[in-house]
This record gives sequence, C-alpha cells and structure tokens, in this order.
Amino acid sequence: MEWNEETIGKLRAFWAEGHSTAEIGRRMGVSKNAVVGKAHRLNLPPRPSPIRRDGESSPRRRAPRRVQGPTLPALRTALAPMPADPPPQAVERPAPVLRAVCLPRPGARVTPCCWPIGEPGTKSFRFCDADAIAGKPYCDLHATQAYVRVRDRKEDAA
Repeated sequence: MEWNEETIGKLRAFWAEGHSTAEIGRRMGVSKNAVVGKAHRLNLPPRPSPIRRDGESSPRRRAPRRVQGPTLPALRTALAPMPADPPPQAVERPAPVLRAVCLPRPGARVTPCCWPIGEPGTKSFRFCDADAIAGKPYCDLHATQAYVRVRDRKEDAA
C-alpha cells in the first residue's frame, strides 16, 4: 500500500470522525500499526486513551523511594566469633525445637546451619544452630528439605 494524497485524505477524515486505529486500518486495508505510524508522522492529534474513558489524565505515580541503610532492626547483642576448633563438649548444644530434631555430628568441624527459623525482623527469628554438612550450608535435616531430587518432585506432582 502506498500513502498518496487520496489515502492520506481518507486517513485524516476517519481520524477526525474519531474511529479507532484498528477500524481505520480495516476500512483502508492496512494494519493498525501502519495507521498509527502514519498518523504520528502527520502529527495528527493523539487518540483518547481507551483505558481512561473520562478524558482526565491522572497524575503519574512516583516510584517508591529506595530505602537507604539496613532494612532490618539491629541485633541487640553482638555475636561472638566461633572458635576454629572448639572442644568436644562445646559441640553438643541443645537442639532447636522443630518438627524434627537437628542433631549435631560429634567430631565434625563446627559450621552452623543457615536454615532460617521464624519471621525475619521479629524477636523470635533465628537460624538453626546444628552443625552443617561439609560443603553445604544446612544440617542433615534441612538439607533433605532444601535439596530435592528432580525424580522426587515429579512423583510428588502426580
């Protein structure tokens, strides 16, 4: 399709009558995007928004401001650094109360489990303090919850 004086005249007439760009395209045998592009190049007045039918333009919402600094309250007590090789009696800690019990392994290097327990930002929030598996961030119990084989997931979905 070629935009000549006759087709441009039709476009201007349909535009002035208030037809939608899709309707103008159907009547002229061109795509809606061709109508929009040509109307833009001809500087025709913009169409009213099909979303805002009342004609009023609402003020643009501003994006929320980014928070500077930490977003969680500071810990009340500083955490003491863990010793490199704690004595065996220091390894045995009371197990946290969960659906199942995390038991630390005797003789293993102490790396605490990073499994979060509770709601972050509340006083009761903490991490599991059982020994983590070597090379993993979680203890035995939480590793079974965190690492699920693909085969197991497919069986659960069925």
